[in-house]
Amino acid sequence: MCGILAVLGCADGSQAKRFRVLELSRRDTLKLKNEQYLINLLQVNGEIYNHEELRKKLPNHKFRTGSDCEVIAHLYEEHGEGCVDMLDGIFSFVLLDTRDHSFIAARDAIGVTPLYIGWGLDGSIWISSEMKGINDDCEHFEIFPPGHLFSSKEGSLKRWYNPAWYTESIPSIPYDPLTLRKAFEKAVTKRLMTDVPFGVLLSGGLDSSLVAAVTIRHLAETKAAKQWGAQLHSFCVGLEGSPDLKAGKEVADYLGTVHHEFHFTVQDGIDAIEDVIYHTETYDVTTIRASTPMFLMSRKIKALGVKMVISGEGSDEIFGGYLYFHKAPNKEELHRETCHKIKALHQYDCLRANKATSAWGLEARVPFLDKEFINVAMSIDPESKMIQRDLGRIEKWVLRKAFDDEENPYLPKHILYRQKEQFSDGVGYSWIDGLKAHAEAHVTDRMMLNAKKIYPHNTPTTKEGYYYRMIFERFFPQNSAKMTVPGGPSVACSTAKAIEWDAQWSGNLDPSGRAALGVHESAYNPQPQKIPASISTGNGAAATKKQRIIEVATPGVTIQS
Repeated sequence: MCGILAVLGCADGSQAKRFRVLELSRRDTLKLKNEQYLINLLQVNGEIYNHEELRKKLPNHKFRTGSDCEVIAHLYEEHGEGCVDMLDGIFSFVLLDTRDHSFIAARDAIGVTPLYIGWGLDGSIWISSEMKGINDDCEHFEIFPPGHLFSSKEGSLKRWYNPAWYTESIPSIPYDPLTLRKAFEKAVTKRLMTDVPFGVLLSGGLDSSLVAAVTIRHLAETKAAKQWGAQLHSFCVGLEGSPDLKAGKEVADYLGTVHHEFHFTVQDGIDAIEDVIYHTETYDVTTIRASTPMFLMSRKIKALGVKMVISGEGSDEIFGGYLYFHKAPNKEELHRETCHKIKALHQYDCLRANKATSAWGLEARVPFLDKEFINVAMSIDPESKMIQRDLGRIEKWVLRKAFDDEENPYLPKHILYRQKEQFSDGVGYSWIDGLKAHAEAHVTDRMMLNAKKIYPHNTPTTKEGYYYRMIFERFFPQNSAKMTVPGGPSVACSTAKAIEWDAQWSGNLDPSGRAALGVHESAYNPQPQKIPASISTGNGAAATKKQRIIEVATPGVTIQS
């Protein structure tokens, strides 16, 4: 996986401009074309899992490389813009048709790969995987929406991804655990298409544990196992004594993976906040909280020689796994909320999983966000997803039940039915408490009184949010930049609408899972944060600090690439 940057229709064709674009993209144009050299895949970032199947449907085409992405150019020649919906994978690409000098740009269905689009004063159009690639050159830029393509012929964006669940109509297909299990196993195995060393992220929670369990069952039969061996490596990060470290090791021991634990301190995380905001390009509180441990872990994983990891993002959105779903009043509300959450993933967990890893050249793959799997999971009658404690149905019961195999267990029962922990909580509860305390030391009450005037859009309501916003706007001061980040009240990662499900939540707004009063086993009430003695408060505001790189302790193991 790589990032992309394309500039189209630029009036300035000077060598200086070309050099700047190449410097920003850090690579030249990819030489992926059809055999007549008429269709040029200028830039592409992604993985096309069904490329071998698609090649077989193009017997009259001559392929010049083994790249899975080359098939896009050939498909376009045969099917035009309709080729995008034929792709099974994750992608962002820009394709030039030299026959009429038109171009299209497209982004994958859910937005696993990041993409932005911008417009220059000279009439140019900029397409980039990172906001920092276009923010200084475009008069206006915005997120390129998932499941959309941009056509130069029409000069506008249009949605190519149109699944049944997108309309938010209530499905009625009865829950079949075996069908769900098979769909997920298929989603995992297709992501084992790789020619680089890889592993799994294993926090010990349900989602990452299922990813690891399914991977280890099917790894031996893959081409990857023949090249790299059938021994699976797993990775976990956390504060000393955190829930995730304990659970992750237990699952790793059960599955027999080669397990790597990475420890960090609250101060390590705080020292990395500026780098995290720079790379993730957001000021969203919950995203920064969760991205920081993942950012620290990704550096160490890449240092071991691993280049790809499989992760468990997306399950909570699909199955109503966040703890606030305990208060969903009915199946209709639950289903609509899951639809809203999936549609917004590109601004939250997809952004985190991609950018926190790719900052170090590591690729993350997410089988829960497989198009076919989503179609299966979102077609289930949402009554089965409703949390009913009296019947023993906790959050994500349908997923747990699908892998509850008495004869050939995938996981130990207590792991299979472990309560949901959000990543930023599971790495250690003191992590969020420490962040709040650090922000308290850098943002004064007087600053908060003026917050509405300083930041009229998405006004931060907490000192932690204010602290992140200061850093973000130092890196990305443009008005367009702040508009790319979502806002609004949230409890335990809910949408604003879901806060209405419980009256007491309106007074305890925090994206942490522990804010779900009456649900989380370690729920907390809002209270002033004391600054732990172990946390450095510094002697200046966040806006004056320089970026720094921190070290995290890691075992001295190397996986050869």
